[in-house]
Amino acid sequence: MVLSKHIDAYDLEYELLRDSHKVKLTSDEFNDEYNSSKLVPRYVIPEKSASEGDIYKYLNQELALDGIPTLNLASFVNTYVDEHQKKLAVENLTKNLADNDEYPSLIDIQNRCVTMLSNLWHAPHKTDPKTGAKIVNSLGTATTGSSEAIMLAGLALKKRWQEKRRAEGKSTEKPNILMATCAQVALEKFAVYFDVENRLIPINPESGHLIDTTKIKENVDENTIGIFVIMGSTFTGAFEPVVEISKILDEVEKEKGLNIRIHVDGASGGFVAPFAFPHLKWDFAVDRVDSINTSGHKFGMTSVGLGWVIWKDESLLPKELRFSLDYLGGVEETFGLNFSRPGFPVILQYYNFLSFGKEGYTKIFDGCLSNARLLSNYLDKSTYFDVVSVIHKSATPEEQKKLYTREVKHLPSLTVNESFQPGLPVVAFRFSKEVRDKYPEIPQELFSTLLRKRGFIVPNYHLPPDETNVEILRVVVRNSLSLALLEKLIEDCTDIIELLVKSAESVREILSNKEEASEHNTSTIHDLLLSIASGGLQPIRQKQHERDGHKAGVAKKSYRGTC
Repeated sequence: MVLSKHIDAYDLEYELLRDSHKVKLTSDEFNDEYNSSKLVPRYVIPEKSASEGDIYKYLNQELALDGIPTLNLASFVNTYVDEHQKKLAVENLTKNLADNDEYPSLIDIQNRCVTMLSNLWHAPHKTDPKTGAKIVNSLGTATTGSSEAIMLAGLALKKRWQEKRRAEGKSTEKPNILMATCAQVALEKFAVYFDVENRLIPINPESGHLIDTTKIKENVDENTIGIFVIMGSTFTGAFEPVVEISKILDEVEKEKGLNIRIHVDGASGGFVAPFAFPHLKWDFAVDRVDSINTSGHKFGMTSVGLGWVIWKDESLLPKELRFSLDYLGGVEETFGLNFSRPGFPVILQYYNFLSFGKEGYTKIFDGCLSNARLLSNYLDKSTYFDVVSVIHKSATPEEQKKLYTREVKHLPSLTVNESFQPGLPVVAFRFSKEVRDKYPEIPQELFSTLLRKRGFIVPNYHLPPDETNVEILRVVVRNSLSLALLEKLIEDCTDIIELLVKSAESVREILSNKEEASEHNTSTIHDLLLSIASGGLQPIRQKQHERDGHKAGVAKKSYRGTC
């Protein structure tokens, strides 16, 4: 038999079931065909109906193979909703956000959320003399996520540029947009899908793995429709300098007469920055910022499927992107890429705004950043790792003065978080230079794999093209990563890196002693592979057995199996 031969498990299982002798069971014998007689259909809808309970059981069992959402430290997407949120979601599960006339309360809640975000992001406003309420002229909508929101914001930039060019009698061909190479893929999709040249600005260690602002001027020309600025890199969590970029574009306008506008991708930072770094100026308070997007399902902490995009003034959304529909009994205006979509995530967002309030969001993000700094400092001091993210690094008085320029009436002093470099509660790290130099044969990917073995999902990936030779591991510290879980993660990180170092040394020893008895080498390799396969737990169990005298079944008179 050729051991390297590929086997299609599904086909082989199908053949064996087809040829096997089957016992016919009736439904009252608590069995169904999908349990033992027939594979569940994968490609064609079955001819006959089946028991809802059996199908639920099957789906429940298959989905149990997924990772545990709480331990999914790879994702920025919220994985926890409380019982009240679940109840609201179930009660409003079938409401369509596109049906304005049928669900007026739902639409009103969406508009309230847009206004609340507009005020949170310092959109220009007037004050109602009677109520004291802030009246904004902003315009926005809920989307299915930040990807749709970015498409809309990019389209608005392109359409306004085209309008201006036509009014000047100039060509509308070959538009371009600027963004850093660390931009999330949705930003690149906009350029590809809507025929806009993507002028990628490089990143490097000197720029903090963010946009190299010294390269902006040379990439701007009369066909530049705008620039995407990222408040929260998905690679390291760092914020790009909105104010600095705006000042560079001021210089461009003076030198070339080009008024280049900014869209801020605040998929995560749009929620974190206002509460954790209130003195940081990045939003509509910066004159060149025309639009901002964020994800309610990330640090807005709703269930998945909600984004927001807001323009600080309704004039910034071209009329040709708006559609008035005589639909289901009423005339409604729509300007999303999607039409029908679930309405309950919008309700959950409003629920969060009311239940958390500014106080709640601030406390939650304080906790996330505190835990992220603890993990960063541990990894740094362990000497096994280099931390690439910056939120654990103190900001000097000079840096604080440069970074935190917004005046906040009720907060005259900087917050605890503003003693550090700003960013998302993200920890990006890699093997330290010492480990990489001493043990170049240890793949960093294996560290990620062994963490997965213990339940934690921590991705290992390359930085963007300009630094593609650099691999990093990333932990997103969400509200669901408690201090207790963080302690376990830290313990597992220590155990695994020490296991890998020991394994590398064992292999080196084997290779250096290959002339010696092969039996010794076989035993060593066996122990090494067993250790790796168990995620490093086998040596620990072995020591426990040796220490406690419970090496059952070997030279023992009794044996107790696992229940």
